Amino acid sequence: MAVFVALGAFVMTLVGGWTAQRVTDRRHLVLGLAGGLMLGVVGLDLLPEALEAAGAPVFGVPAALLLFVAGFLTAHLVEHLLAGRHAAHGADEHTNGRVPQVGLTAAGAMVGHSVMDGVAIGAAFQVGGGMGVAVALAVIAHDFADGFNTYTLTSLYGNARRKALAMLFADAVAPVVGAASTLLFTIPEQLLGGYLGFFGGALLYLAAAEILPEAHHDHPARSTLLCTVAGAAFIWLVVGIAE
Repeated sequence: MAVFVALGAFVMTLVGGWTAQRVTDRRHLVLGLAGGLMLGVVGLDLLPEALEAAGAPVFGVPAALLLFVAGFLTAHLVEHLLAGRHAAHGADEHTNGRVPQVGLTAAGAMVGHSVMDGVAIGAAFQVGGGMGVAVALAVIAHDFADGFNTYTLTSLYGNARRKALAMLFADAVAPVVGAASTLLFTIPEQLLGGYLGFFGGALLYLAAAEILPEAHHDHPARSTLLCTVAGAAFIWLVVGIAE
């Protein structure tokens, strides 16, 4: 049942990626929406779950928040290391200094997160059918944002369309793989909470330092800002319905 429900996440992820691909003539609006979706996912979905699951504080600070900061700093460090390596080998001036590997790494993190979404579906069904359905609906709803962001992140950094589509397909398959894996094992709650905190920090870095500045660089329009607000509001709606 969990694997069957995860197929809904598969479809919704592809729909999100297809939407991002079709509106490339309004790139600033796409990026503004993607930034809002990512901000909403981090602040309204990942962090609350991480704080609830990650366990006792470490030296007075919740473990989830420490890992959140670690994820932010790790994303910052990885981007600068890859950018330095790219420059040393002669960067292509047409990429505007953006490193394709950063986009692929970010999209890979989205795929890993989608695997964990599938694991969450499977684990919820192990608790009970009602819990499984509630978690599945939440995952399916926000996988539209995952597909949208995966395609946007990959293409934003100058990767070819085929690579963006490949990462999108991998992100769509990931929840099914994650749900199937729960037939073999389960992940301890504290480990899952720590992962959510770390991933949230990395995702916030990409939204705040890359996507939103790019969205407003050439088009500092009110419509771009409204798309960002709409993205965050959409995740708020999804979380509220799921609760």
